[in-house]
Amino acid sequence: MRAQELIARKRDGGELAPAELRALVAGITDGSVPDYQAAAFLMAVFFRGMTPAELAAWADAMLRSGDVLDLSAIAARKVDKHSTGGVGDKISLPLAPAVAACGVAVPMVSGRGLGHTGGTLDKLEAIPGFSVNLPVERFRAQVAELGVCMIGQTERIAPADRKLYALRDVTATVESIPLIASSIMSKKRAEGIDALVLDQKVGAGAFMKRIEDARALARTIIAIGRAAGKRVTALITAMDQPIGRAVGNASEVEESIETLRGRGPADTRELTVALGAEMLVLGGAAADSAAGRARIEAVLDGGQALERFARMIAAQGGDARVCEDTGRLPQARTRREVVATAAGVVEAIDAEAVGVAAMMLGAGRRTKEDRIDPAVGIDVLKKVGDRVAAGEPLALLRVNDAAQADAAAARYLGAVRIGAGAGAAALRGAVLEVLRDGDGGGP
Repeated sequence: MRAQELIARKRDGGELAPAELRALVAGITDGSVPDYQAAAFLMAVFFRGMTPAELAAWADAMLRSGDVLDLSAIAARKVDKHSTGGVGDKISLPLAPAVAACGVAVPMVSGRGLGHTGGTLDKLEAIPGFSVNLPVERFRAQVAELGVCMIGQTERIAPADRKLYALRDVTATVESIPLIASSIMSKKRAEGIDALVLDQKVGAGAFMKRIEDARALARTIIAIGRAAGKRVTALITAMDQPIGRAVGNASEVEESIETLRGRGPADTRELTVALGAEMLVLGGAAADSAAGRARIEAVLDGGQALERFARMIAAQGGDARVCEDTGRLPQARTRREVVATAAGVVEAIDAEAVGVAAMMLGAGRRTKEDRIDPAVGIDVLKKVGDRVAAGEPLALLRVNDAAQADAAAARYLGAVRIGAGAGAAALRGAVLEVLRDGDGGGP
């Protein structure tokens, strides 16, 4: 194989054979295809795209660049959930134990936050002692015993994706639907799952700002799953304002525990129930979405989901007492209010700007090397549609570094639009659309 010939053919709109794509991925993984040629190929894909056959072969080659976990000895069906990222998106924490409590196994390999979006691993590590770095053998054993385990990506899971993602980040080729979809599915299939529920975010705080693009990405991921014999259901969900009230790491764990207690903000609970219902359908534990919703609501309200979360925390070395006393989570030294400068109705909240404000406090990373402060964050006190008086708090900042508080408060204040209410954005439900395999509309 001469990489430059494959690059040229893709550049000119030609189609590559599966064997050629497998060889290219193998070369990228072992380094025989240098970064500059890999980057050139990524740019060719960015402009020319991939055919469905190419995409299926490319995603499969990325999957097989490393280890594929074998969970076939576990009798329960294995179903995971993937979110394309948002602000205040702590849904995996209540969702995974709730689904496991209903008899569907959830082997979840998650990521860290970068930029304005949070990461599931960072939230879990806010729990004292919690380890996300487990060997594969222990991961497999815990899924068999508890039905749920949440860890980080190992060095041997989809190593081609790790290399390609780093190149995409520095070559302006991130915004490519085939590359995004194959990245997601190579990692998720490597977990040994039978099916996947996709939480496809759309809106101001999401990677996809337009619903047309969100649909296109969701349908592409569904098609990759179909080619691999894996069922995928995609929920397109609103990301115009932060999810729930908490934006931070320890604070999002607090909100997750409240949700597991049968309480919590309405939108956090709704997303947990809606995604969980679809996971139960794919896992064979519910006949339809309505039955799935009823089962998820029952384990949230009955305490079984919280009990499963506590057992998972203990199994992974964490302090399970946080489930009864959230004061055991890291606490910021001070609080600072962000107050409204005028009276009116909250017409919009720029979720991305709120995520940036939280990052400025230390809750997120500007670069991969930055350290997270688990105690800091933002409590959203007023959401879209709420009435506010001049001088009334819009948000509460959890602060450890006072030097960052002024800038973060200013950024948050600038994210909120207050008006008479007549121009307020229509309040959209958390779930905008559900796309299932077989509904039509290919990639």
